[in-house]
Amino acid sequence: MENRIRYAFLVAFIFLLASCGTSNSMRHQPELTGYNDVVPPVKKHSNTSFSMGNNFLFKNKQNLWELYVEGDPLERGLVMGSLTDSLILKQNRLFFSKIKEIVPSKFKQRMLRNFLKWYNRKLYLNVPEEYQTEIYGVSKNSNPEYDYLASSYQRSLYLHAAHDIGHVLQDFKFAGCSSFAAWGDKTEDGSLILGRNLDFYAGDDFAQDKLVSFVNPKKGHPFMMVTWPGMIGVLSGMNIEGLTVTINSAKSKIPLIAKTPISILTREILQYAKNIEEAIVIAKKRKVFVSESIMVGSAYDKKAILIEVSPDTMGIYDVPNSNQLICTNHFQSNSLKNADRNLDQIVNSHSKYRYDRMTQLLAENKKITPQVAVNILRNTEGFNNLPLGYGNEKAINYLLAHHGVVFKPDQLLVWVSANPYQLGEFVCYDLNTIFKNRKCNDTIVSSEKNTVSLGESGMPFPNKIEENLFMGVSLEDEKRNIPKDPFLETTVYKNYELFRLEDRKMDAFLKNKKGLPVNFIEFYQSLNPDYWVVYYKAGLYFYQNKKFVLAKEQFEKALTKEIGTLTEREVVSHYLKKIKRKL
Repeated sequence: MENRIRYAFLVAFIFLLASCGTSNSMRHQPELTGYNDVVPPVKKHSNTSFSMGNNFLFKNKQNLWELYVEGDPLERGLVMGSLTDSLILKQNRLFFSKIKEIVPSKFKQRMLRNFLKWYNRKLYLNVPEEYQTEIYGVSKNSNPEYDYLASSYQRSLYLHAAHDIGHVLQDFKFAGCSSFAAWGDKTEDGSLILGRNLDFYAGDDFAQDKLVSFVNPKKGHPFMMVTWPGMIGVLSGMNIEGLTVTINSAKSKIPLIAKTPISILTREILQYAKNIEEAIVIAKKRKVFVSESIMVGSAYDKKAILIEVSPDTMGIYDVPNSNQLICTNHFQSNSLKNADRNLDQIVNSHSKYRYDRMTQLLAENKKITPQVAVNILRNTEGFNNLPLGYGNEKAINYLLAHHGVVFKPDQLLVWVSANPYQLGEFVCYDLNTIFKNRKCNDTIVSSEKNTVSLGESGMPFPNKIEENLFMGVSLEDEKRNIPKDPFLETTVYKNYELFRLEDRKMDAFLKNKKGLPVNFIEFYQSLNPDYWVVYYKAGLYFYQNKKFVLAKEQFEKALTKEIGTLTEREVVSHYLKKIKRKL
């Protein structure tokens, strides 16, 4: 990984010497003519309850932030930025502090900034004007603390490409996202059910303020998405038509210029498509700069497909003779499945292993329900229930996910995981009651196939929700919530959390080449005894200290465990060969 970073910086320096064409990008702002930039002031009702006109932000008892925004692009952005300004500031500090942790050198930070300016020089040409305007509105509440990096608007725009740029620098831990869909006789009532884990990791604190956003745009379909403050792109979401989108990274070549970020493409699909055909049409319009699988579920079509995109090709993966669809981190369509990078991904990553494990779990559960879907997303064991050790990337749930989510599009129901990981309560939201008959710019939001729920007063239920907001009532459908995982109360889970702390200590000892405290290795390994990493790192420690016999024992023990990737297994084997020569 260090070599990749050095290469990226070398490329950045070369580009800096010959860079051109960045001035237009740095000066660009979206066209704001015709938009109203006057928004009502934020009303603070408590430390966890805020409103602006019809818009509001509320923190529920599961510590999920619930955001409702409506209006045209600028209104939505300004409201979103105003209501979540303190959360955005916190997220930015966490994100940029992570950059400093990875790249501590001020010189290299400067090179990275210049590289990103050059790399993103065409980004604004590939983001629809509507979303540029919304991002601009959000950025108006940005803290000037980071103006040295770029203008607030440019920073906000760049952050929407962070997922994609992670493919380039590979500094953040974009481990294996896993998703599945089932329908027809594979589900209890025949309805389409989709589940996914988003394994995006940028530090523990980054996932603390999960945001469940309900967006009621002036144009397009109202929708919900699971995200973080300041992010308008979609990683997991469902619209009022029962169309869902989720994304899974795939093996990508290093792109030379930013184009349309995947999360912006999926936002456009979610806002403007009501079925699979319309989703495909939108996907064909945009040029992306990394490879990604987009799972699209549709109540209209009563099934799910994959739209697989790369900088050069797009493929569609359908399963006409099956009632389930599985997606990890490799392509399956005829257009992309035989590409060299994809074949390499299948052989050298943990994507195929998780795919096979998901297949096995779906086979073991004859009828999928929302509870069964949650159980699958929470599974930490390997193929044939093999203990993997906690935190192993071969697991469906490797205990570092930003969120898990389950959709039931026919009923417009969605379940979102509360912290930690996918283990907390899965909170249910009913889009029928949240969006039904809510007004947005004099347009009634409605869905022909659904009926209006009424509160005790006889008023449409959404008005009842808004009335109760300031009394501390969540938008959740509490009766449908799925309880937290009992695993949270076990000693094994507590040991895992302690292991994560001790693992960071181990990394520091290895980096600084300092002696370990007495009995540290024994205690460290006892916290997560099935995880290959605890033996590998112990082997590294002994190898550094020229205790080759002890190192050999640890590396051999690591090889008896399920190692994450073929490349990592080869690294362990390489150390054993070096030790054999030394002995």
